[in-house]
Amino acid sequence: MKFSAKTIIRTCLAVFLIGSSTSTFAQQTVNRNLFSAGHAGAFVDGLFDSYYPYKQLEKHGDFGLGAPDKLDGELMILKGKFYQTEVTGLTRQMPDTGKTPYAITCFFHVDKVFRPHRSLNKAELFKYIDSVLNNQNGLYAIHITGTFKTIRTRAFPPVSKPYVPLAAMMDKQRFFTFENIKGDMIGFKTPEFMAGSFISGYHFHFLSDNKDKGGHVVDVVTADIAIEVETLTSFTMDLPQTADFKNYNFKKINTADIKAVENGKK
Repeated sequence: MKFSAKTIIRTCLAVFLIGSSTSTFAQQTVNRNLFSAGHAGAFVDGLFDSYYPYKQLEKHGDFGLGAPDKLDGELMILKGKFYQTEVTGLTRQMPDTGKTPYAITCFFHVDKVFRPHRSLNKAELFKYIDSVLNNQNGLYAIHITGTFKTIRTRAFPPVSKPYVPLAAMMDKQRFFTFENIKGDMIGFKTPEFMAGSFISGYHFHFLSDNKDKGGHVVDVVTADIAIEVETLTSFTMDLPQTADFKNYNFKKINTADIKAVENGKK
């Protein structure tokens, strides 16, 4: 069977166009959305009752952080699994049968990998990441893996009503220091225009390689690390349909208090 030159050219062109459209479609269908269950400012200010099911959260991401019910420690989400660090330091995998008062998550896809090839303290680490990201108003998911010379984390105890803001509970934090440890820093860089609804700037939680240590990162000195970055292009928020949220006065939110809680000190 013989084919004319025109037929061959048309066939090749059709295959090229199909391949190009398939590639474009695949790129367009990558989920680059940051999903928030709850409002960060309202949560920090005392909305600690859980409302959003973990099973529902799984539909929005496999990488993230947040808080367990009634502020019972810290929450980490890594590779679709949920982990909790309690105020005692006990860290364990959680079943997905519970609920959270606040969590943010995305489906993590690595866009770029950076290797500093030197030890960095917390300020130096954040400055380094700033230097390799090209959009000061960008929204990023950041996964840092490797060995850490020192990493300091914290967790809050479970609370009961009447709740007070986290900024008024700083003396109840428990801190944990780990040295020469391998693990994952799970976090995000959120632009300033999202402050209040989200925690702006850098926000990381830690989970050790053997999944028995973790918490909210308040200080770190790296050793040998790789920094995986994904650029996120949208965000969505689920608003709690609870009486506390419906009656919450958003004028109370103090971004300075949010920053203090993030850093673990007033």
